[in-house]
Amino acid sequence: MTRTKRVKKTGLLPLLPLKDVVVFPQMVLPLLVGRPASVAAVDESLASDRPLFLCSQVDPEVDSPGIEDLHGVGVAANILQTLRMPDGTIKVVVEGLSRGRLLGLAHRDGYEEAEVEQVEAPDDGADEETVAYMRMTLGQFEDYAHASQRVSPEVVGSLHGIESPAMLGDLICAYLPLGASERQELLEELEPSARLERISALLMRENDLLDIERRVRDRMRDQMERGQREYYLHEQLKAIQQELGTRDEGMDEFAGLRNQIDKARMPKEVHQKALREYARFERMPSMSPESGVIRTYLEWLADIPWSKRSRDVIDLKEARKVLDEDHYGLVKVKERILEFLAVRKLNKRSKGPVLCLVGPPGVGKTSLGKSVARAMKRKFVRVSLGGIRDEAEIRGHRRTYVGALPGRIVQGLVRGGVKNPVFMLDEVDKMSMDFRGDPSSALLEVLDPEQNHAFSDHYLEVDVDLREVFFITTANDEFEIPLPLHDRMEVVRLSGYTAYEKERIALQFLAPKQMQECGIDAEAVRFTSKGIQTIIQGYTREAGVRELERQIANICRKIAVRVVGKGHNRRMVINEKRVGELLGPPEYFDNRADTKPGVGVAVGVAWTSVGGDILHIETSLTRGKGEVVLTGQLGEVMRESAQAAYTYLRAHARELGVPATFAKTYDVHVHVPEGAIPKDGPSAGVPIAVSLLSALKKRAPKSSLAMTGEVTLRGRVLPVGGVKEKMLAAHRAGIKTVVLPKENEKDLRDIPREVKKDLNFVLIEHIDQALTAAFGRSRKKT
Repeated sequence: MTRTKRVKKTGLLPLLPLKDVVVFPQMVLPLLVGRPASVAAVDESLASDRPLFLCSQVDPEVDSPGIEDLHGVGVAANILQTLRMPDGTIKVVVEGLSRGRLLGLAHRDGYEEAEVEQVEAPDDGADEETVAYMRMTLGQFEDYAHASQRVSPEVVGSLHGIESPAMLGDLICAYLPLGASERQELLEELEPSARLERISALLMRENDLLDIERRVRDRMRDQMERGQREYYLHEQLKAIQQELGTRDEGMDEFAGLRNQIDKARMPKEVHQKALREYARFERMPSMSPESGVIRTYLEWLADIPWSKRSRDVIDLKEARKVLDEDHYGLVKVKERILEFLAVRKLNKRSKGPVLCLVGPPGVGKTSLGKSVARAMKRKFVRVSLGGIRDEAEIRGHRRTYVGALPGRIVQGLVRGGVKNPVFMLDEVDKMSMDFRGDPSSALLEVLDPEQNHAFSDHYLEVDVDLREVFFITTANDEFEIPLPLHDRMEVVRLSGYTAYEKERIALQFLAPKQMQECGIDAEAVRFTSKGIQTIIQGYTREAGVRELERQIANICRKIAVRVVGKGHNRRMVINEKRVGELLGPPEYFDNRADTKPGVGVAVGVAWTSVGGDILHIETSLTRGKGEVVLTGQLGEVMRESAQAAYTYLRAHARELGVPATFAKTYDVHVHVPEGAIPKDGPSAGVPIAVSLLSALKKRAPKSSLAMTGEVTLRGRVLPVGGVKEKMLAAHRAGIKTVVLPKENEKDLRDIPREVKKDLNFVLIEHIDQALTAAFGRSRKKT
């Protein structure tokens, strides 16, 4: 191949920089010119009758490019036509003439002038190799034009008469869908044969891509045609079967679903929506994904008990008998349920109540719901809300989501099979919230009798009537229930059981149940009252009876091992001695040392979410500068209560027989043991004051004495909450005397009789009375 010689010619031409556009020689292209410098360059070209120099920018974001912002090779072009627009821009049609290399720039009046060196290979004809490249490239371009339908046949025909390899390459480049960088590389390739070789490679790539597109398009067309063909055949088959009076399995499926819809006895609006969806389902191809979604939706609609209800058998005597059989005690709860039954008997249209059973674990809140359903002859549905943090768990997911389902309320109704079940929402205080919503807010509509006649589930998109549902919720901590939700429920508080109540529950319910589960004959084992009391006092520390049931089950399993292994057939009496043999040493000791007197030690009573408990408040004095240290993981309210008690003692030091200078000469350290457990609340004010005074006077309070009450700076004792739980805890700990605010006298009626019998209550209005009860004499008079 002979080497071509370049013709060199240098000149100055007005510069028109281009953004993301590359123009080739022989190429005719419209351009929109808007930059002031570019408009001035066009005007200069027209005025001086000189070509423009079109050069592509390296970075199209640059508004005023310098020589370093422009590619080194551009095209000189003639202006064929111009059109000035109203906004000042010019629409220009240009025709590329020849390549040129940019040597430099010179600033003129409002535009840039480029020093250009013409660089084009002379057209000396083509050798055999170049002719081969021309034929191959032209053939590939014909294939591209036929496959892409982007180039007209007339253009392809006009290329056949071109003998110049340079012109052929430039014209083909004008029609290829290339990026600006690839176009610039072809423009900078000066050798025609090398340029044709690169164009051939690009055409091969484009033809391969077009072939892949064609195969994908054909495959998609086949799939669509197959689906349409199946639909048409299915419709024809239905028509034929209707004429013949026969049905296939698919038709039976349609008929079965329609039969379900008709039998569901839906409300009018719901039935109309179901029929609309059913009509869509019938018209839809069975292979369509939407078909399965609609079918599932219709099945849920048909499964909801829109009009099916349990018939209430209202017999108050029978209901009371059922409640007493299943649960010992719980008088208030049973009374409330009997009240509802009585109202229901008098007014059939009364709204279902919303009860919230609040109490420590193991007192029978959940099992009580089953007893309520049994007493009312209704279906029982339980949904656990513990750990739920997604609002869609209550209201359901919208059908746009894959795998969407109704919420737990609707699922519970379907599971119950009637529209008036006893519906228990367990652990309502243990819900949480995150970015997916607040489930407690979704429950507001469910538990509001004024709104739940039209409960809206996101999945169903129809109203569901919940007025006849008897909702019962349970919680351990009343203060963890959101206030708007709390306001919609009637709270019934269940306190912990007394030792006597636990004994009765164990003998009447727990022991027979565990003996039956372990396969032990009732005649072979007998639990005594003393034996049960030993288990309660030595092996459990709880407000409920769960641990007690576990220990009884433990005893029953050990008896089962003896019966199976040794053939032990004699009747076994579970008394105090036998409990120790079977369960081993007691886990808890009936230690009354905590209730014995000690200098600087006072006993308080506290309420927790798992029942009541006692607190030992210790105070120690050391020589110092009057600092007060409070430890034991005390909350802010309890710290303030301690500060109030300390301030009262400082203000009345002389009257209390304490040196008035103790606040300057002693450091006071108040500690509440079991520091790993957080403690808070104002009710420890009285025992803290007694503990401080005991340390200052170096005199122990009376033995077996516990106290509770909030103290003000003036010495008044204010009422506290959780009195029943606190008294039960004091009774379990062996306390004999309890100091209690006078305003809590009304709460003593809720305390069981056997607890009242063992406790002496001292009702106080002022801290002086508490100090008298603790130390046995009144304060000094001044």
